[in-house]
Amino acid sequence: MMDAVAEYFRELAEIAPRWNFIWMYDERQQGKILSGLWMTVQLSVACVAFSVVIGLVGAWMQGARSRIVRAIVQAYIQFFRNTPPFVQLLFFYFALGQFTPTHSPDGWLEVPIISNVGWAIISLSFFAGAFNVEIFRAGIEAVPESTQEAAESLGFTRLQIYLYVVLPLAFRVCLPSLNNNLVNLVKTTTQAFAIAVPELLYQSVSIWNDYPSAQYPTMLLLFVIYILLVAVLVFGMTKWEHAMRIPGYGR
Repeated sequence: MMDAVAEYFRELAEIAPRWNFIWMYDERQQGKILSGLWMTVQLSVACVAFSVVIGLVGAWMQGARSRIVRAIVQAYIQFFRNTPPFVQLLFFYFALGQFTPTHSPDGWLEVPIISNVGWAIISLSFFAGAFNVEIFRAGIEAVPESTQEAAESLGFTRLQIYLYVVLPLAFRVCLPSLNNNLVNLVKTTTQAFAIAVPELLYQSVSIWNDYPSAQYPTMLLLFVIYILLVAVLVFGMTKWEHAMRIPGYGR
């Protein structure tokens, strides 16, 4: 079956040379697409997870009694929210990357301990995390003050109130906004192309640079794959939102 499909696309490339679906019948190009897709998925999952953790910790620190702690969190938010993510990515990789220690796995070549993939995850996670802090802060402020006072009267510490009372309620309010930010984050991972992270866009560009006739089909493939990736994320977040819904709360 697959051989028949590959043969069909070979014939199509001969008839319409501007639509060369080479990644359908060339194993080497198929490997590029699959490895790029896997890297995109890994990058997206890592950035989503770290950005949510940053958002949760940052929102908790915003309620700290120390003015210095609150000022640090606010400075972080302003820095990452008010500068372009692409500029942040270049700054992390080219500026901060010069100061990272190196190691020599083969005893000859010195390589940084943080790779380009690592810097992409760090940069994009901090970027999305700044927005997540504000999203979780809004959810926390939606929790009634009387609920927190009731927890205090039961002897809960500030951290226990945040983890067991405030956060579960705030999370339900935050999910729609969090969904939008995480979708934007998944799409922003394409910017890792600029520092040679071999994700889907990087591999696609390498294909149509080698085969200009494959440019249009590969662009079409990019659109379809990202639509599917975002659709999976939105579907999962929507199902989670419905599962966590408390009737009469947060609506």
